[in-house]
Amino acid sequence: MRLPRRLAAPDPGWDVETDVVVVGSGIAGLTTALQISRQSSLRVLLVTKDVLAAGSTRWAQGGIAAALGAGDSPEDHYADTIAAGAGVCDEVAVRVLVREGPAAVRELVQMGARFDRAHDGELSLTREGGHHRDRIAHAGGDATGAEIQRALVTRVLDATDVSVIEHALVLDLLLGTDGAIAGLTLHVMGEGQRDGVGAVRARAVVLATGGIGQVYASTTNPSVSTGDGVAAALRAGAAVRDLEFVQFHPTVTWLGARSRGQQPLVSEAVRGEGGVLVDDDGVPFMQGQHELADLAPRDVVAKAILRRMRETGAEHIWLDARRFGAEKWRVRFPTIHETLLSLGIDPVRELIPVVPACHYASGGVRTDLVGESSLRGLFVCGESACTGVHGANRLASNSLLEGLVFGHRIAETVIGRLGEPAPPPPEVAPAPPSGILLHESARSELQTLMSRDVGVLRDAKGLHAATDGLAALAERDGGVAGTEAWETTNLLTVAAALVQAASLREETRGAHWRDDFPERDDALWRGQLDTTLTPDGTLTTRFAPFSAAERADLPPGKVQSGE
Repeated sequence: MRLPRRLAAPDPGWDVETDVVVVGSGIAGLTTALQISRQSSLRVLLVTKDVLAAGSTRWAQGGIAAALGAGDSPEDHYADTIAAGAGVCDEVAVRVLVREGPAAVRELVQMGARFDRAHDGELSLTREGGHHRDRIAHAGGDATGAEIQRALVTRVLDATDVSVIEHALVLDLLLGTDGAIAGLTLHVMGEGQRDGVGAVRARAVVLATGGIGQVYASTTNPSVSTGDGVAAALRAGAAVRDLEFVQFHPTVTWLGARSRGQQPLVSEAVRGEGGVLVDDDGVPFMQGQHELADLAPRDVVAKAILRRMRETGAEHIWLDARRFGAEKWRVRFPTIHETLLSLGIDPVRELIPVVPACHYASGGVRTDLVGESSLRGLFVCGESACTGVHGANRLASNSLLEGLVFGHRIAETVIGRLGEPAPPPPEVAPAPPSGILLHESARSELQTLMSRDVGVLRDAKGLHAATDGLAALAERDGGVAGTEAWETTNLLTVAAALVQAASLREETRGAHWRDDFPERDDALWRGQLDTTLTPDGTLTTRFAPFSAAERADLPPGKVQSGE
């Protein structure tokens, strides 16, 4: 399979210069843009695919994790994160996260985020899966993401040095003649001073474009989560890491076998407050599966649910939170309560039907401790990045914290490197020829085959079928340049990289479950998989073990190229 090194698109009809362009308006993008603006005189352009307030952060229900409570510590948070990551977390990155997290959350409060408070005025903290302490700060009961989004958007709108372009899809990255980043091209959907395809010349680019959830037929991700940043980075030559570790949230409301697209999440915090998973006979089956039972890490719970569904032939299992009573549902989980009622489910009196669904990509564009990718000047933050803090399975509520902490780190690095405002590099390297452009009708087929063959349960037969199916889609033409076709091509690029990594990792670890290799194998597979797109448009995936000693014992076949 050969993938495009550049999307087929009209030549830019307008251009703009800035010091830094940030793509994405969730917690990662907003934090980075705001911190650069507050601490320097650099010009910042913030680009978002929808309106500024519509970033993926607003969908986060549970909260943000940090060692803020009495009896808790960064070391305890570190231990829980490492355990959830199933042996492949970057331990140094995790220490950065947990040590810098509390101060970053407190600064968020100072910036106007209104978190829920206990009777004594202290932050109200709860517990979610994989945590041994109450360390999840929340807002509006179950509307934490929306409150954080509101506070950050308000601050960004007040920042005089941040310009905003809404309804803009990033197309491709621009490289300078020295191979460093030089800006990007994008398509603005609308009419005005800037519309259609344009070019942004910049000295640094920050991708904070969110997840890849629309690769699957059912996901908790919004419709804009089409992997645009990850695909653009691959096309530019950046390495992506650990795309096989796709987290499937255990408790997504089951809407029927034919339901597709974004599905309503039932936060892990519901189980943190005492909700219990049961089967059709009312048996609470998580007892004995893990020391934390219903609050085990997400990969453990998702696998247990799938096993019970296999054993019983059920299409879903149930979440029992009737013991909460009406008042607790209305006060602690108002958003979830309202959503369930709108679906005809009264959680005060009825069980909630739930199944696992695609939720979060623990992998992404490979970055270092300051958020820089393998391309100089290209920084990546949030779900688009692979900092190494999540390993093979993200610990609940660490995602918002990662965007916050590494957004601060990227801002500090960009300010230190760029200094004062200056023109971007005068010369841009010639763009590679544009490649395939999938017709938007291929999206449904792609999502179906990914859900069928590369979902929670994987094996060589299904992965081979997925590889062949994606290759067949790549041979199609007939696409017309436009948002739907560009997004579908991005989904194909990300899906192909994901399938190649999942095929190569012949073990079960964290969120990656191989039925044909059901055991975790630290002797052979304790390491990470890096995927790049070669100049001829083929993907190459290489295994990077954690130590030189391990490197000497690589089994055959640990380098895979797609043809």
